[in-house]
Amino acid sequence: MSHRFRSSAVSRLGVAGLAAGALVLALAGPAYAHNEVSASDSHALATDVTLTFGAEAESTSTGIVALRVELPQGIAPSDVTYLTGPEGWALAPSTGGYTVGGPALKVGTDASYQVKVRQLPDASSLTFKTLQAYADGRVDRWIDAPGAGADHGDTTGKPAPTLRLQPALPGATPMPPAAPSAAPAPTPPTAAVTPPGPAPGSPASAQTPTATATSETKSRHTANNSAALVVTVAVVAVVVTGAVLWWWRKRAPGRGSGPEA
Repeated sequence: MSHRFRSSAVSRLGVAGLAAGALVLALAGPAYAHNEVSASDSHALATDVTLTFGAEAESTSTGIVALRVELPQGIAPSDVTYLTGPEGWALAPSTGGYTVGGPALKVGTDASYQVKVRQLPDASSLTFKTLQAYADGRVDRWIDAPGAGADHGDTTGKPAPTLRLQPALPGATPMPPAAPSAAPAPTPPTAAVTPPGPAPGSPASAQTPTATATSETKSRHTANNSAALVVTVAVVAVVVTGAVLWWWRKRAPGRGSGPEA
């Protein structure tokens, strides 16, 4: 076997290993947690629409206790009726939105609930900024614009749940505003979370000790996940390289019939 042919084969093996690593990284991307919304009718100006929200649990040490939602323009808190959710949870209207919360869910359990909206606005999409609170005080802020980068365990790259709307059906018209409720429902005791965004005039660097500790815990968790991913990529690359080398040795012409050229 010539030196040139051997070098070419080694180069192909290296390319195969890199391709295997890239495949593992591509498959790992969608595994990041997310917060989503879907609708029983996604047409603009549709009435009595059931919205289903799903919030994926990211913490490995504590459960979700509340989800605070900021409603998009065109939907008022009085337009929203609570349908179903985790056992013991309830909905409490707030200025510009509502909070759904109650007893802490089991660690690793996703939060899913449904509300009915009186009428969807005449828009192309609806964004529901959401704060996801945990029993230990941690808050995940799903408030970024749709299409933001993947979640890496910090406060960036967390896109808000967004619902894409189809054009209104022929004859659909806006309904008059609903009358406000006479007595709003009481706020669930475990559902108190900070509204989206820092308070006006507050320093961006101000953090409580609890928030700092939570950030450190999330950083360690992210580092562990990254290390596991690197090990997985290495193992897959070794397996693919070995398989290609075995195949090349089996198919190489003239092997064992004489000295190399």
